[in-house]
Amino acid sequence: MQKTPLTVAGAEKLRAELHRLKTVERPKAITAIADARSHGDLSENAEYDAAKERQGFIEGRIAEVEAKLASAQIIDPKLVDADGRCVFGATVEIEDQDGGDRVTYQIVGDDEADIKESKISISSPIARALIGKYAGDVAEVRAPGGVKRYEILDVRYE
Repeated sequence: MQKTPLTVAGAEKLRAELHRLKTVERPKAITAIADARSHGDLSENAEYDAAKERQGFIEGRIAEVEAKLASAQIIDPKLVDADGRCVFGATVEIEDQDGGDRVTYQIVGDDEADIKESKISISSPIARALIGKYAGDVAEVRAPGGVKRYEILDVRYE
């Protein structure tokens, strides 16, 4: 089984979702099915069909989250000692060589990526270009608009 990298925060978020699904959403779905059943004929009961569909979605998501946690290799960025190199979990400040825009990203697992929170997936083109580089290095990223060059200003493990 291939291990999937996941930060401690990402694993905790998945565990919280799993707990909510099992303790809140699953019982809610079971109650909704029971209520719909009490309305009589199941063959023309839209409430029953919707409740069963919702239950199927919840059970599928529970299985998916359990599988992700089972195959996770949980990495604590604070414990990483990469001597200033960009690695999984690192927080990297970069500057666009063309426009001068500065941005900070944390390199995380695919399931944790959220650009609004400045978290980019390890499999994204930017992260792949940054991995293995040090502060002061320039990373080249092939983008749809051409090659973008970013100078790495800082690498932290938070």
